[in-house]
Amino acid sequence: MSLKAVLFDFNGVIINDEPLHKELIEEILLEENLRPDAKEHNEVCLGRSDRACLETILSRRGRVVSDEFLDKLLAKKGQRYRQRLETQQQLPVYEGITDFIHELWRSGLILALVTGARREDVEYILDRIKIREAFVTIVTSDDVRTSKPNPEGYLTAVDHLNQLYPNLNLTPQECLVIEDTPSGIEAAKNASIQVVGVANTYPLHMLQRQADWAVDYLQELELERVKQQFANVKIN
Repeated sequence: MSLKAVLFDFNGVIINDEPLHKELIEEILLEENLRPDAKEHNEVCLGRSDRACLETILSRRGRVVSDEFLDKLLAKKGQRYRQRLETQQQLPVYEGITDFIHELWRSGLILALVTGARREDVEYILDRIKIREAFVTIVTSDDVRTSKPNPEGYLTAVDHLNQLYPNLNLTPQECLVIEDTPSGIEAAKNASIQVVGVANTYPLHMLQRQADWAVDYLQELELERVKQQFANVKIN
């Protein structure tokens, strides 16, 4: 068996924007007369979509919210997110990430992106850092009904790649996921995909217990060693 595709998470792997997301969620909660809780945010928001995050927090506080109301809150957050980024001359992408992505791309691997972020935000950032063309397909919160740790996003990406490359016959077992949170790692595992945990958001020792590989920085990942491990796996 060979490694054919690498599926990237976005927030916390490509762009270091978790502090901004936390700030914006807190703003929305305060406007709803609710007190933000940092521990709760880390528990229910990291690695999950904004919709899942807000819906969980609001329901915990006794709020019954409709999809329409959530849509308004998410639109407000999205507008503020874009406004904050547009004021930054340089986006907070992780050091070396664009070179790492280009290296994988040049090696012939197929690249995809699976995220709980909005498509509009993802496309804007990828265009600004000039790596949009590296990703064959992008699965966002606009494309799926569930949030990580549900595997829907990753399975949807595999399906999209098979539609784009009918002769590829891609299986989840021939993919590698790159994630930074336990919920993202669980989503990959639930999709039967091996996963690299990068310690951008959680400590390395925590990711080592959950992921197939764990690194402090993606540049430390020994790609040839990973490929060899895939090659050693026999398909029954």
